[in-house]
Amino acid sequence: MIGELIRELGEGVGVALPDVRVTGADPVLPSVFRVGTAATVCVGAATAAVAAYWRPADPPEVLVDMRHAAVAFQSERHFQVDGEHLDVWAPLSGDHRTRDGWVRLHCNFAHHRDAALRALELPAGATVEDVARACESRTALDVEEAVTREGGGAAAMRSRAEWLAHPQARVVAERPLVALTRLPGTSGAAGPSGRDEPPKGERPLSGVRVLDLTRVIAGPVAARTLAAHGAEVLRVGAAHLPEVPGLVVETAFGKRSCHIDIRSEPEALRDLVREADVVIQAYRPGALAARGFGPADLAALRPGIVCVDISAYGSRGLWGDRRGFDSLVQMACGIAHENGDGSRPAPLPAQALDHGSGFLAAFGAVAALLRRRAEGGSWHVEVGLARTAGWLDDLGRVDGAGIPQPSADGLLATMPSAFGALTYVRPPGLIEGAEPHWSSPPRRGEHRAEWATATGRG
Repeated sequence: MIGELIRELGEGVGVALPDVRVTGADPVLPSVFRVGTAATVCVGAATAAVAAYWRPADPPEVLVDMRHAAVAFQSERHFQVDGEHLDVWAPLSGDHRTRDGWVRLHCNFAHHRDAALRALELPAGATVEDVARACESRTALDVEEAVTREGGGAAAMRSRAEWLAHPQARVVAERPLVALTRLPGTSGAAGPSGRDEPPKGERPLSGVRVLDLTRVIAGPVAARTLAAHGAEVLRVGAAHLPEVPGLVVETAFGKRSCHIDIRSEPEALRDLVREADVVIQAYRPGALAARGFGPADLAALRPGIVCVDISAYGSRGLWGDRRGFDSLVQMACGIAHENGDGSRPAPLPAQALDHGSGFLAAFGAVAALLRRRAEGGSWHVEVGLARTAGWLDDLGRVDGAGIPQPSADGLLATMPSAFGALTYVRPPGLIEGAEPHWSSPPRRGEHRAEWATATGRG
């Protein structure tokens, strides 16, 4: 089953993937959903694509262990700084009972918290108890829509049937799990990069430059995965953008990090794009395009670019511009309803939509590099959390509700950093002769906005 699913992913984006040897079997995580299978397929597809890019004529053996893939999908739960685990949830974030069901609020960012309070007609400084009382007097859909109108993040708990009857569910289902298209008007050579031959460095993605413009799990995981295979990743943040500090550190292994305010320094970002191979972004659909950094703009700056867009509910339909996070999408798409007993939400035992979409985005990026090598052109990759949720649903069910959490024994490593001693999950997926690893600890904005290596362009 897993091998066939990986082959289908390759066929869907037009690339041939080497076989992947899998150890372990579901259930490996406590859930009725096949989260272990999903994790193994996503990790396996990304790893196989990297192997094909590295040695196209004779791809090396690829191995994925399901327990390792599952633990990697829980990586933020195992991450420690000086022996302390992360606490990533803000006080007002969580599930709240309503007059007719449940709604989840995402308040990890201050502006999202403030939006929720405005929607609930509560003052700044309101407590969890205040929020609970306000939600109890309203319907779940009323809270969801009110918070969304105010610019916040919320999702009512829907059943699977309710989600499948929703107009956005039909829009999402029409899209491929990983959509890969050539950008219009970009056929032919990839541009004067001189880097469309197999990499000549020691690592599979040596010489590949990745701009990471993302902040919350899915996008950072995609870029972190490429870094684990040797890509040069430069994470671009900005001092004014809100972040969840612990998650920024946990997903920053192997990356350099700089700050650019594209409102006042757009040319600094354009300079980086001109020398990049891949740009990964997870802003709301259309947000970067409005500032002149949409896929067509990037392709004009750098012929041969691979643009990777990650969204919550896709870029089309009524919810195409809706804010969303893994926990909200689980609520909206019926996963939290079915994973529990139907009377109250129960999340998956991992941020599986985030991690799955992250590995699928990394897979799509490398598949696009393979297509660029073969055909030239600039390429556009689209991945969405709701589409990943639909795919997980399609994998079927497993009797895993009562099994214990998988052990992380043998899967953790430590690394010193400016933040302290870090304990982290080693990157999953093995390529014969090139075990993935991160060669540097996390950074946070201290580098210059420039690439570390010479371009090699002629």
